[in-house]
Amino acid sequence: MHLTIRVTKQVKLNQSLNSDKLLTLSKLITQEFKRRIFDESYPRIFKCLDSLSEEQVWFSPNKHSNSIGNLVLHLEGNLRQWMSSTFNENEDHRKRSEEFTQSRTLNKKEIKGRLIVLKNEVLLYIDSLSDDDLERNYPVQVYKESGISIIIHVIEHFSYHTGQIAYITKQLDDKDLNFYSESLE
Repeated sequence: MHLTIRVTKQVKLNQSLNSDKLLTLSKLITQEFKRRIFDESYPRIFKCLDSLSEEQVWFSPNKHSNSIGNLVLHLEGNLRQWMSSTFNENEDHRKRSEEFTQSRTLNKKEIKGRLIVLKNEVLLYIDSLSDDDLERNYPVQVYKESGISIIIHVIEHFSYHTGQIAYITKQLDDKDLNFYSESLE
């Protein structure tokens, strides 16, 4: 059984976002995507990379665990495949297995540079996504996913691996990463 919800009204944006514009669901979702990926995950990943040595970025405790370098390459491949190849209609050249086998092939500056290039690529199309784009189904890997499902997947996937990157960094550096500047209590 499929439940379909069609939003036909514009939604007034929450005051906490400092805007009184009326936005469609697609605009709210793409704003949330940019906030979660580019305003939260990217700075956290960059902070982790900046606090580690080149050797630590590629450290893996065993053959069944990934290094931070491999996780970042995996995030790049996943976002590019799931979103850029889908919404921007770029050809999919992803070689997923290589994301986990590369070791010490890139330095921290190059890894960060690849993420910046990817961000600029996504920013070229993300704001043009419409409600229809989010409702439409697309082939991704072996799946058939709606546009909104693709965006949710990428946010969830990015957050999951960003947490792993933070955890590995804390293990290697034994220090608080101070992601939250204010007390949440």
